[in-house]
Amino acid sequence: MTDVITARNLSKRYGSVDAVSDVSFAVAEGEAFCLLGPNGAGKSTTIRMLATLTRPDGGSASVAGFDVRRQQRSVRASIGYVAQSAGTDDYLTGRENLLVQAAAQRLSRSKARPRVAELLDLVGLADAADRIVRTYSGGMRRRLEIAMGIVHEPRVLFLDEPTTGLDPEARATMWDEFRRMRIEQNLTVLLTTHYLEEADQLADRILIVGRGRVVASGTPESLKAGLAGDSVSVELTNGPSAEAAVGVLARIGLAAVTRDGAVLRAQVERGSRALPAILSVLEAAGLRVESAAVARPTLDDVYLHHAGRSFGEAVSR
Repeated sequence: MTDVITARNLSKRYGSVDAVSDVSFAVAEGEAFCLLGPNGAGKSTTIRMLATLTRPDGGSASVAGFDVRRQQRSVRASIGYVAQSAGTDDYLTGRENLLVQAAAQRLSRSKARPRVAELLDLVGLADAADRIVRTYSGGMRRRLEIAMGIVHEPRVLFLDEPTTGLDPEARATMWDEFRRMRIEQNLTVLLTTHYLEEADQLADRILIVGRGRVVASGTPESLKAGLAGDSVSVELTNGPSAEAAVGVLARIGLAAVTRDGAVLRAQVERGSRALPAILSVLEAAGLRVESAAVARPTLDDVYLHHAGRSFGEAVSR
């Protein structure tokens, strides 16, 4: 398949901070590609460079065959961009917002009206099309913003944190709309998110980033399959004892134990067999266990393995 987006050694620096450092990837036509990482990981800066909103300090990139430095106007004509912040007018109706966006994209009236009607139906807003946007829920606003991003039928859609701030039900609805929209509009999509489940659900491939650098990349399945065995987590009754527990577990051959507060995590073969031995050695050392679990590897385990800290810990900082 043809690569619609390419990034080679992209970098961006703000003062003394490397927001993006040596990031490279390619996105094939029709693919849903996700930049996954905590806040401050460089996701939005990367997507802004590709959308020609921020000039790279180093490296090169192209979108839809156009260079992001030298052919900015052509790049912008080929993409839709939906930022984190709202881009709608609260005092216009949903239909009016879309018509204004269509005019900004130089669609003729004869083309704009049927296109707007098509999109309102596509994103499930046909019944609310003539209500003013300030009466919309957060999920309805976000669906309208995505419709505005594709009113001109771009080849590529950039979505920056598309479901941030939505409740779980609205987020699940958005995921369903996204899947349907991709197929019906034949879109190549690059999205950013800090939700592990969102990346797992929506992306064909994932690039995990942290502190401006690439942590790992691949399909959700291949990233998780790359971690052998099972993920075992043990929560102790108090945080300070967890540090001592790392040394205790080393005695039974668990050298790659990570700690997040009072929670210990390790990758082991046959977790159901390893867990009783883990609990036994901790109890013998006088360390009280609050809870324990065995699971197949998740994207959180992938991030933990490559970045040395859990995704939740990275997001909270």
